[in-house]
Formats: sequence, structure tokens, C-alpha cells
Amino acid sequence: MSPSTDRVSVLGIRHHGPGSARSVVAELERQKPAVVLIEGPADAGGVLALAADPGMVPPVALLAYAPDEPRACAFWPYGVFSPEWQALAWAAAHHVPARFCDLPASVMLAGGTEPEAEPGPAGPDGEPVTLRGDPIARLAAVAGYDDPERWWDSVIESRLDAGSPFAALTEAIAELRADAPAGPPGEQGEEQRREAHMRQVLRAALKDTAGTVTVVCGAWHAPALSGKLPPASADAALLRRMPKRKTTLTWVPWTHSRLASASGYGAGVTSPGWYHHLFTTPEQTVIRWLAKVAGVLRDHDLPVSSAHIIEAARLAEALAALRARPLAGLAEVSEAAKSVMCDGDEFAAAFVTRDLVVGEQLGAVPACAPAVPLEADLRAQARTLRLKIDALDRTLALDLRGDTDRSRSVLLHRLGLLGIGWAAVTADQVRGSGTFHETWTLRWRPELAVAVIDAARWGTTIDTAATAKIIDTAASAPGLGAVTAAVEQVLLADLPDALGPVLRALDEKAAADCDVVHLMTAVPALVRAVRYGDVRGTGTASLSAVVDALAARVCAGLPAAAGSLADDAAAQLRAALNGMQAALALHAQDERGRAAYDLWTAALTALAGRRDVHGLLAGRVVRILTDTGAMPREEAAGRFAAHLSIGIPAAGQAAWAEGFLSGGGLLLVHDRDLLTILDGWIAALPDRDFMDVLPLLRRTFGGFTAPERANIATAVRQLAGGAPDRADAGEPLDAGRADGALRTVAAILAGNP
Repeated sequence: MSPSTDRVSVLGIRHHGPGSARSVVAELERQKPAVVLIEGPADAGGVLALAADPGMVPPVALLAYAPDEPRACAFWPYGVFSPEWQALAWAAAHHVPARFCDLPASVMLAGGTEPEAEPGPAGPDGEPVTLRGDPIARLAAVAGYDDPERWWDSVIESRLDAGSPFAALTEAIAELRADAPAGPPGEQGEEQRREAHMRQVLRAALKDTAGTVTVVCGAWHAPALSGKLPPASADAALLRRMPKRKTTLTWVPWTHSRLASASGYGAGVTSPGWYHHLFTTPEQTVIRWLAKVAGVLRDHDLPVSSAHIIEAARLAEALAALRARPLAGLAEVSEAAKSVMCDGDEFAAAFVTRDLVVGEQLGAVPACAPAVPLEADLRAQARTLRLKIDALDRTLALDLRGDTDRSRSVLLHRLGLLGIGWAAVTADQVRGSGTFHETWTLRWRPELAVAVIDAARWGTTIDTAATAKIIDTAASAPGLGAVTAAVEQVLLADLPDALGPVLRALDEKAAADCDVVHLMTAVPALVRAVRYGDVRGTGTASLSAVVDALAARVCAGLPAAAGSLADDAAAQLRAALNGMQAALALHAQDERGRAAYDLWTAALTALAGRRDVHGLLAGRVVRILTDTGAMPREEAAGRFAAHLSIGIPAAGQAAWAEGFLSGGGLLLVHDRDLLTILDGWIAALPDRDFMDVLPLLRRTFGGFTAPERANIATAVRQLAGGAPDRADAGEPLDAGRADGALRTVAAILAGNP
């Protein structure tokens, strides 16, 4: 018998399986191999030893990326219950060499093979099901199981004995491989190259030692590495001239939720939290799990007692016995918990699934793990500012008047600018006038490690990288709106070195853009930037001058832009006009912006007197002037009546009314003259005209709040001579009937009911 047969032990495993992991450790303890080979990228040798570092806490992932294009990357994730991780841990504890034996990451990222899709980046450690379907499902069907997860859990994951399942599993997979339909040629070549490389590494290991070589790999590959190996020349030919790419490898933290198949991870499992518990709690597994379930439910203010836990444990064991299972599995404990502890409530059971069955445990990597300088700067700043990097949702309320909170805000805005989405603003309070507060939600996701690496091309610190990125964004912006957004980001992220270049880009774009709507939509972002600068103590005098210049250009171009517009163009200009009005009103709170606001008001006043302006715009202009006091209410009522007169088509009348009323319904509640004009116009409309304008009116009144609509309805009833909504309407007060109620109220107020 050849040395390749009697000195090789192949342990075919299921990725991320606690039963597989436990069996792997038992086999390694029994065999005491001289070398351990593990399915994984063969060029990870430089960082493989870090798996033994005390600071490495699963779940973690091996990350490979191309330095020249960080988004070209792949992950190999591991939980504490992953057989590959346990093989690494055993080898480190026993001082046995451990090597990865799959194709190098440099080949995978160069297109030599296709890693299995992992959400965002790619993770190649899963079983490509397109070549062979689902082998576990076929084995489960033969065993009489309709659910492959339950079969694997019964046969492998729930095993607590020391018996080895690997020989039987390899034999079963060999039968499946023999009958597996051939996939596409490219896919077949991929699998052949992977297994050829594993065999080449195995041959090298056999030459390096006279002892046993144990291979830990996906169960599908086990038959290809067992028994007599084919000629090395055939494998070498398969691997010849494969493309390669410069690649960097490191370790990054991972989470249980990213190990779950629900995340889209091809090699994921349905219940990483349960598998972690199954692996780390071999004794009293069910009762301890149900105690955790009780903790989750109590955290959500649901009453759960010790009696619930005991009853649920008994039910889970009874269900396992009825189903001829050696131990209660996840299905049994979940059904028991739902019935006994959740009272059958799907919503409560969902808490358990999210927080416990899947979970959100975040791993950790040691500080000595290779990291780009940008990541080191990020973590240093986070420590200084006491911002904890973890996978839980955290709400952070900041008061920008304090130095620490202002520094936190700056860091989070800079990270957002770089595409590192650790935090998101959850309350748009920063857009208010004079506000000093921001509210953020923080949650670190493993894939952000790639975003950090991707952002590293802009600089080695958060400050320099964000500055370079925003300058490039402004210079390459396709239009004025993108540049004004960049200006806003510069102020939020406190990047003074970027302000000059970004303002120059703004000048260039504004000078070349003659579209009044574009100019108007650019102003609000600039005004907000001025306000942010005021709040944060940043000088914004030059930015305020830009706002004034744009306002002057808008006022000069508005007369020509507002004439003879179609309905859709009028609606677009009205939206821009609303934003411009709100922005300049805010700008005018500072004496610097008063001149621009006065110029704007004069332009609107001139526009209100023109007859060629679309009714939607004309009505809105009159309403703005009325609300700001630039036009007397009597004049506004006269214009309202004139535009609802018989000489104007019904659609034009409705458009003017919509423009005028869209600012809110309280004006109709408090101005009886306007309400009388509107009521009379609607009542006098012919049936056909009424049907034409009804959708427009419905849209207008639908924009009012419910109290506004109720108050308008009350006012209309009063116009028609209806009684006010009072209990004593039309009748004198009956003092005798009221006396009892008054005495009761007086007693309550006196504290002596």
C-alpha cells in the first residue's frame, strides 16, 4: 500500500458544524498527526499563526484583498464551532504544523477560480452546489428526512459520543460523486483545480514528515483526497499557468449573523447562536439554552418564570422522544419555548430567533494582526473618544457645544464621507435652525473592514483621507447639486483644508450652470452649511458670500424662467421655490443674509403681478408673500377672488388654489374672507368642471393635517349657518342642570372627591 494511503487521514466536514468540530477534535486527539492540512487559501501562511493568539476571539474571518483594488476581496469566516477553527486551535495547542491547502487567494482573486458569493465581498469556503446539487439533501432523503438540516443535526451535530463519522461519510459522498451530473465546463475545471492543489499540498506534507497527515476539508472533497492519489504530473498540468494577482491577507472580526445563511452567505448555517451553544455547552444543553431564552424574553419585558423553563425543557425532551431523536435539537427546543414561554406568540418567538438562535456576537482580532494605517487611526480615535466598536445597535445623542461630542460628530461624518458606514444620523435635527444636537445609530458590521481598506487609498489618517476624498468628489461632480452637497459635508466633517478647493469647484460649476432650478436647489445645502459652521464654530464668511451671489443670480434669472411653463415644469419650479424660500429665511436670521432675502422678496413681488405665470406658481408666490407679511391679507384675498373668477378655466383656478393653499390649512381657518371665496367658488362650479378639479382639490386638502381639515370643516359649517360645535348651541345655559357637574369638578380640584 502506498504511503499516500496509510499515512493520510481525511476528515470530511460540514463547514460551521459543532458536531463536525467536536468529532474533528476527537480524531486529532486519537491520531496525533504530524501535520494538519485545512481547506483554506494556501498563501495565508503569514497570518495563520495569529489564530493561536489569545486576542483572537471567534467569530473571525480571514480576509484577502488586492491592494490596488481593495473591493476585489474574499472572506473565509470561522466561528468557535467551525471544524477548521478547531483544527487550527488543536494544532497550535499541540505545536503541530498547520497549513491551508486550497488554491491561493492570489489565484481566486485573479479569476483563476470563482469564490462562492458572500454578501458584499466573496467567501470561497462554502460548497459550490451548482456542480453537485446539495449532497446533504440527498443523504437526508435516503435516510427518510425531508429536511437536510434536521438529518445533519441528528447524525452529526447532536453527537456527544466519541465515535468517528468520517469514514462512513466519505464513503457516502463518494457514491454521490459517482452519480453527480456534470456541471458546466468552467465549473468542473474549478473543482478539479481546487482538488488538484489540495493533493499537491498533501504530497508535499507527506515528503516533509514520516508521520500521519490529517486533512480537514469539506465533505464533498474527502473522496478526492482519500485512498491512492493520482499521478502528480496530472495535477501539475491542471495548475499550470493559472493567473495570479498581488494579494494581502489579514484577520478581521466577524459576527454570528454574518455566519447565518439568512445573510446570503452560501456556506452559512441557519442557527449560529444555537450551534455556538451546542459546541460550548456539552452538559445540560437544553436547560441552559432555555435559561438564555428566558433572559431574552425578560429583556423584552415579557414575564417568564423558572417554572416556564422547567416545563419547556420537559416538553422539548418529550418531543425528541416522540421523534426518536437521541437529544432535543433546535426544532424541539424552539417549539417548546414558543408554546410554553411565548404562549404561542410568533412575535415573541421572533425575539428569540433574532437575539439568540442567530445572535449578534462580534469576534475580535489581536492588535498585532496586519492592519492598514487608516484602520489603526480609526481605532485609536474611537478609543480616545470612547466610542465602542461592536455589532450592537447603539444610539448616540451628541451635544455639539461640548468638545468631546463635537469631536465624535466630526469623526462620524468623516467616516460617512469615506464610505465607512459605521454610523448614521437617525434624527435630522442638524437641519433645524440653531440646533446643537445630533442623534446617531452606531453598528459595526464585518464588511466595514473592506470599506476601511478601500478608503485607505485616500490617505493614512481619517483626516487626510477624508480631505482628499471630498476634494476629488467636488472636482469630478457631474453637477452643481453634488458640489453643494460636498460643501455641506466639508463643514460637517470639519475639513478646513478642503474648503478652498471645494469652493473653487463650486464657483466653476455655478458659473457654467445657467439653469435657475439648479441654482435654486443648490442654495439650501449651502445655507445649511453656513448654519453648521455657526454651530461648530467654523468660519463661514466666504460661504455666506457664495449664497448671496447665487441668490442674486436666481433673482435675475427667475422672471425668464417662470413664464409660460407646462404643469410638470411648474411643479418642479414650485418645489425649488419652496426650498429657496425656507433657506433664505433661515439665512436672513443672520444680518449677513438680510440683503439676499430682501432681493428675493422683491423678485417674488414682481412675479406675483404677472399674468403669464402658471397658476401653481402664482398662487404659491402670493401665499409666501402673505405669510411673510410682504403682502397684506386683504390684497391676497382680492387676488384669490380674481383668480377664481369666471374668466379663468377651471383647471387654472384649481392650480392657483393649490399653489396658494399648499402652505398649510390654518390660513383658511382664521381668514373667513378667504374661506368664503373658496367655498363660493366650489359651490358655483358646474358639474363637469367640479369633476375636473376634484382630484387637484383632494390632493391639496390631503396635504393638510387631520386637525386642520377638521377645523376647516367646522368653519365651513358655520359659513352655511350651521350651529357651532358646542353643547349649549342655540340654548341658554341651564344653571340647575350644570350645578351638579360644577360641584363635582370643584370637589375634585379641592382634592376632596
